[in-house]
Formats: sequence, C-alpha cells, structure tokens
Amino acid sequence: MSVVDNRSARELPWRPNYRVFAVAGMDDGRDATLHYSLIDPGAGAPLHTHDVDEFICVIEGRLNGRIGDEKKVVEANQTMVIPKGVPHGFNGAGPGAARTLAFFPCPDGQQKTKYLEGGPPEIYKKK
Repeated sequence: MSVVDNRSARELPWRPNYRVFAVAGMDDGRDATLHYSLIDPGAGAPLHTHDVDEFICVIEGRLNGRIGDEKKVVEANQTMVIPKGVPHGFNGAGPGAARTLAFFPCPDGQQKTKYLEGGPPEIYKKK
C-alpha cells in the first residue's frame, strides 16, 4: 500500500501566493494527478481549459470560482466539478489562504491546457 504524507509532498514552482504540492502523479508513473494547494486571497488560476475533467475540493477557506459563465464562492467542504473543455478559473476569496485538493484523471493535469487569459504556471514556462 502506498501512503503519501502530504506534508512532505514535493512543491512545484507555480504562481505568486499560490503554492502547489505534487501528492501523486507528475512524473511518478501514475495515470492520475493529485495536487495539494495553498491559495492566498487574490491569487489563483486565470481562465483556461483542459482536455480532461478536473475536480477541485476546497478543504479550508474559500475560492471565487468560475465555470463557464457561472461565478460562485466555493466554500470549505465543497468541490468544483469542471468538465473537460469548459473554461474555468478561480482565486482565493479570503480572509485566509484556501487549502485545496485538485484531481486530474491523467499523469499531468496541465496536459493540453489552453489559457484564455494569462499564462501557464512557472513550472510550465520552463518546458
């Protein structure tokens, strides 16, 4: 059985005030990706799409979420369910950092991401 201590997960270079940790996937041979994130108020991801579904579970704090044309505050114990190809984005709603888990059913959640606003996180600018 493989058990990952989330506190020792590898931090990925991401965005200012948006820390991402690779819990599973991201070059470890797995067919899915799970990220643990800390997202400060105002920080987040610009509008973008993926070619796979994405699930973002808010564990603590709040996000300002957008899926398609719908905008809503996503609270702790709620999950954003984002269908493949649908534009989405989010940022921390405060007052403190949001703690989230993001799941992608592929080895690298950024596969074929298309940014409609802004650009990719730091880790993908180097590739």
